[in-house]
Amino acid sequence: MSVYMATELKLIKQIQRKANQSAANSLISKYYHEIYAYMYKQTMNKELALDLTQDIFIHVLQAIHSFDERKASFRTWLYKLATNKIVDYFRSRHYKVNHFLTPIEEDDVILADDFTIQLEYKEDVAKITAIVNQLEVHTQQIFRLKFFAEYTFSEISAVLGIPESTVKTKYYSMIRKIKKQFEEISDE
Repeated sequence: MSVYMATELKLIKQIQRKANQSAANSLISKYYHEIYAYMYKQTMNKELALDLTQDIFIHVLQAIHSFDERKASFRTWLYKLATNKIVDYFRSRHYKVNHFLTPIEEDDVILADDFTIQLEYKEDVAKITAIVNQLEVHTQQIFRLKFFAEYTFSEISAVLGIPESTVKTKYYSMIRKIKKQFEEISDE
């Protein structure tokens, strides 16, 4: 076990045993920007990504007593919770209601080097997200971990607890479906 992982496990044990706030702050600080980036890539909305990231870490601290280092690393466990949170969000009524009401943020227009490219990218991400949201939960999790978190098939297998061959099969099948549906949507 690396020194890095030993330090992380020490922080986790301090949180589990003594509800140590300093240890909790250290652990959250270590992963906050990484999880925020993961959420932002999927939502393309700063405030929403911040809200979801905060919700994830609140859930992490509430559920940390159930973390077991023998089953997975903390990072793997954290990404599993984060992936479940984003899947739940996209399946929620809140997303479905607000999805069509959210205007383009004025800050994005002012800060964009090339607004047209940014707008097209956001539209493409929105189209792909809409397609992915219709998929079965495990398939959504595989896509999100591969595409947004840039996990390897082996890492996804560890996070989801399914064989790597199953991850690959589902991923490539899903990519074909997404490409086909994306082309159909784009042609409209």
